[in-house]
Amino acid sequence: MHCGLTKFNLKIKLMSISKLEYIWLDGYKPMQSLRSKTKIEKDYDGVLENTPVWCFDGSSTEQAPGGSSDCLLKPVFVTKDPQRKNAFLVMCEVLNPDGTPHESNGRATIEDDDNDFWFGFEQEYFLWNPETDRPLGFPEGGFPRPQGPYYCSVGAKNAYGRAIVEEHLDACLEAGLNVEGINSEVATGQWEFQIFAKGAKRAGDEIWVARYLLERIGEKYDVSINWHCKPLGNLDWNGSGMHANFSNSIMRAAGHRETFEKICEAFRPVIMEHIDVYGPDNHLRLTGKHETAAIDEFTYGVSDRGASIRIPISTIEKGWRGRLEDRRPNSAADPYKVAARIVKTVKTTAEEFIMEDMKVA
Repeated sequence: MHCGLTKFNLKIKLMSISKLEYIWLDGYKPMQSLRSKTKIEKDYDGVLENTPVWCFDGSSTEQAPGGSSDCLLKPVFVTKDPQRKNAFLVMCEVLNPDGTPHESNGRATIEDDDNDFWFGFEQEYFLWNPETDRPLGFPEGGFPRPQGPYYCSVGAKNAYGRAIVEEHLDACLEAGLNVEGINSEVATGQWEFQIFAKGAKRAGDEIWVARYLLERIGEKYDVSINWHCKPLGNLDWNGSGMHANFSNSIMRAAGHRETFEKICEAFRPVIMEHIDVYGPDNHLRLTGKHETAAIDEFTYGVSDRGASIRIPISTIEKGWRGRLEDRRPNSAADPYKVAARIVKTVKTTAEEFIMEDMKVA
């Protein structure tokens, strides 16, 4: 008797597993910190609309009392996590249990639903040695050579921590973030990356995700990231900023110097409203020295890096069409809150332009 082997076609459904890193801002003051936790999802497609709302213990992050501690995490931006297998980074807004924005939620204050505003943030920071409590490149118990040779430098005696910076750049690009460049900065161990986005909310999302990646990479090297605007105190070393380059459709099509001057003048009566959201301890940085304007004054000028707002030469070369750069936001500022305040100020001017056009018509 012939014994044949019965063949069974077994169809096994392989279910994909993804790691979703939910990232949010806590309620600490005066500077919010990044928090994150991992959620495992099956057959996740990486689409924002299909990313579930999650929750966390707000009593552990200064965002809720212990007796009613649930806060919600609403995903607002999803991108590939370049450093983990089958993983995604999920930037979230914090909501109250009833679905309203939490008081710590700066993103919810942005009035730019049509993405008319474009932002480019220049994020400066120090790579910090936690053992010496000094920047990388500072000898223990002393100081390096005075600043001067470190800006856009190369070489072991000038550039410190390049391996971290390069790894961060690659991670950001692999994640799909719109990084436009990096460079070493004026002080020892100080660096910068730049991110541009069309839409104030998107710009803030990408800055926060880039900050998160940098913090996580720092763990690998036992190097912390110091976001404070003047970590070396009142010494002859530059502080750290987060210069905000911005434009809207009016600025991009203006064609007149007067348009830009009118927009700049709109910032003059609301100096403190801007300073209030431009990062903690900014009085230590905005002294009128080290390429800054004084904190209680408002100035603007063409190519003037000592002004509150710089009018870039590129704007003039394009026939007074382009952007402005607010140089007052510091490195620890929340880009959501910075963008929200700039949008609000510029929009008041835009409304005046519209009223004037109606009168002419």
